[in-house]
Amino acid sequence: MLHFLLSRLFSTLIVMFGVVTLVFLLIHLVPGDPVQVMLGESAHPADHEALRQALGLDQPLFQQWLHYLGNLLQGNLGTSLHSRQPIADLLLQRIPATAQLAVTSLFVAILLALPLGSIAALRKNTLLDQGAMLFSLIGVAIPNFWMGPLLILLFSLTLGWLPVSGKEQALSIVLPALTLGTALAAILARMVRATLLEVLSEDYIRTARAKGLGESAIVWRHALRNAALPIITILGLQLGTLLGGAVITEIIFSWPGLGHALVEAIQKRDYPVVQACVLLISLTYVLVNALTDILYALLDPRVRLS
Repeated sequence: MLHFLLSRLFSTLIVMFGVVTLVFLLIHLVPGDPVQVMLGESAHPADHEALRQALGLDQPLFQQWLHYLGNLLQGNLGTSLHSRQPIADLLLQRIPATAQLAVTSLFVAILLALPLGSIAALRKNTLLDQGAMLFSLIGVAIPNFWMGPLLILLFSLTLGWLPVSGKEQALSIVLPALTLGTALAAILARMVRATLLEVLSEDYIRTARAKGLGESAIVWRHALRNAALPIITILGLQLGTLLGGAVITEIIFSWPGLGHALVEAIQKRDYPVVQACVLLISLTYVLVNALTDILYALLDPRVRLS
């Protein structure tokens, strides 16, 4: 087990280094000049050059990269070019909102997917199965930038039940969480159905039925527990998609999270803030996948033995 953990840690560090480098290079390839955005086109060229030197943007790209890596190793994310505030403070203000949205969306997805997938597997080739899979197809097909406005039109503007946007009210999280959670629930429900169908055909399930166990006990105590490994893998992989989709969803609902801060920084050409937001989302995805692999190995000894 120790060898498995060390190998996963080493590979995670390599991936994180690659992510840091790739994010830095891609951000600097984005068209636009942050100095021109800050000073405007009417500013004197000498002022442009002076500000560029003060921000270190006149240095070669390789030197800027080394400086960026050195700051990261010290836990320094830099300073915003626009507000001149420490980026760490800006992120700390936005992370709780995004974390709250991600956790709530994950809860919504599990709450929808487990019953739908279980019913579809237990009632295979019936109207219930077809209805559950139709919901999954619709959930996968509808993008977040369309699902969000549809929910606003229905529940906010037509019925008047929920707030349109913002985070001031307790119910403000319902619509963004539904927007993100339904897409994940659609994928998860299909996985639950496929895995349960495979598990329900095993010999120990037939033995449990022969002993007189009820169908609910068979599903919840035996089948779902043995079907949990693929489901956990899908949850880990989809969490990155959840964070990526949160960028669009936060803009639609004016949710003050990392995605909202990322779009604002892109509009202002605030390179350090964009780098920090993308880097944080990417590293969270990498770490969640590493933790998923470790959890998988803890639940299934065959993984770590291989």
